[in-house]
Amino acid sequence: MNVIARGRYPSCFHLPKPAFARGDGAGRIRISSFTVAIHAAPVSIAVHYSSGGVLQLRGGHAPSRLRSRRERLPGRRRGLEKQTGMSFRRGVVRQSKFRHVFAQAWKSEHCIDDVRVSRVTWDGPLCAVNPKFLAVIIEAGGGGAFLVVPISKSGRIDQSCPTVCGHAAPVLDIQWCPHDDNIIASASEDCTVKVWQIPDGGLTAPMTDAILTLEGHSKRVGILAWHPSAYNILLTAGCDNTICVWNVGTGELVYQLSESHPDLIYSVSWNKDGSAVCTVCKDKALRIIDPRRGIVLKVREKVHEGTRPMRAVFLADGKILTTGFSRMSERQLALWDTKDLSEPVVVQEMDTSNGVLLPFYDPDTNMVYLCGKGDCTIRYFEVTDESPYVHFLSLYSSKEPQRGAGFLCKRGVEVNKCEIARFYKLHERKVEPISMTVPRKSDLFQVDLYPDTAGLEPALLADEWIAGQDAPPLLVSLSAGYTAPPSKQRDTLRGKPKLDSQDSGSTPTSAGNTATHTSTPTSTTREMDEEAAPQQVTPRETDGNADRPRREDDMLTELLAEMKALRAVVLAQNQRIELLERQLARIEDGDV
Repeated sequence: MNVIARGRYPSCFHLPKPAFARGDGAGRIRISSFTVAIHAAPVSIAVHYSSGGVLQLRGGHAPSRLRSRRERLPGRRRGLEKQTGMSFRRGVVRQSKFRHVFAQAWKSEHCIDDVRVSRVTWDGPLCAVNPKFLAVIIEAGGGGAFLVVPISKSGRIDQSCPTVCGHAAPVLDIQWCPHDDNIIASASEDCTVKVWQIPDGGLTAPMTDAILTLEGHSKRVGILAWHPSAYNILLTAGCDNTICVWNVGTGELVYQLSESHPDLIYSVSWNKDGSAVCTVCKDKALRIIDPRRGIVLKVREKVHEGTRPMRAVFLADGKILTTGFSRMSERQLALWDTKDLSEPVVVQEMDTSNGVLLPFYDPDTNMVYLCGKGDCTIRYFEVTDESPYVHFLSLYSSKEPQRGAGFLCKRGVEVNKCEIARFYKLHERKVEPISMTVPRKSDLFQVDLYPDTAGLEPALLADEWIAGQDAPPLLVSLSAGYTAPPSKQRDTLRGKPKLDSQDSGSTPTSAGNTATHTSTPTSTTREMDEEAAPQQVTPRETDGNADRPRREDDMLTELLAEMKALRAVVLAQNQRIELLERQLARIEDGDV
């Protein structure tokens, strides 16, 4: 007889009617139901007749289609299925609080329009953003310029809007200082790096004079990287295959690495404590370099076999994530363990697009966002210690391609809306914010989504880092930026006028006593009191009594905010004191 499987194993099977349509000559037999069960190799079939009888049939082996599927199951799975009778048709869903992160573009009235984004042929983000300002490299005649506007700016940018225009050639890269939201560095084709100080209110006139100009490269400079924890340390890399480390406070060239790379440098990234950097070069090699000693610690040849540009970024746990192209021009994502660079931990192939993938890493959530120049999509992944180590979360897609993108640090996101990241997507003549949000129903501060993040306070001074000290960034809590939503019930109680009158001779009561008192009468009594309220209380007295709780709440909110800010400062100074005590102990022991 034939048994035809429908659906995935071990679903029920359909028996062709000719197999049981005829009896033994006594007429047709009507089958009301049947059951097929496969516990091992033999097939067990139970056929239920309409007359109540049951016919048990046993075959030899399962059909080839079913048997091949069972053979594809791992040995432990097959054994567990045989012992427990459980089916593993569906894989186990990985538990993660970021599995449902969704991206949403802001409405057009909140975008910035009429921004002439630069057309320079350089594979950079062309945008930098911090909690205060948004900076975009723009087209400029007779030199290089970039636009700086407050982050709250929206609408059309007038052509007469002031810009930073002190370079003699197009600007290739801009980076905000992680320890001062008013300091920005710019690199240009004129072989110089300039440091600018933006006033708090933004630009009121074109800025042409920088507070510092760094001259040390013989060719155009296209890469900037501020030290994550040391104050005033800036790394630059240019097309002369040279890496320079500067002390911005003094304008001094501290270190220069001119023999580490034989060809064009594609990207540079600091590790968590700033003790080393990772670089990728046109020779397809990944290098881990100690900039203070000027030596290459480790090298991995042919990280990606394609000839297109690559990118590399250090992760919080010390691993390195790289993006590049395969030999067949397929875009790839690879994860490397710095302890053993012989083989990648994992390699994932994306698609066959030509745009260079720009990785943006969030150390707080351990998520990586990939933005391809010329793409219409933003992919985001979560990096964990479990296989396959790099987990694809979702994909944001739009109709218009992106010229570049800016990534906002965690200090600038809206914690009340569970926003964990924000991008500023560059169109041809528009800047569009895109929020990455975790859906949550609670209005409380989500501690699991917002661990302590890097603050403005530096962990080290420039001289301390140059002397050989290392320290991770000082962390601050984001709970200070959380604002509790107003309670509807509390507002309703405060909105009711107090019924105390000077004529009655009663003393004023507190807000809590008033709330308790007004909740006790019956509905009839409450209606009578509300009708009599205008006769007993004058309008001036009612307004004063209603405004008093609001003033008290404002004062309480300001007091709580000051206490949270003071707590953050105390924690930061406590970490610094502990660090200094450890350094003093090392000096007393003779280790330094």
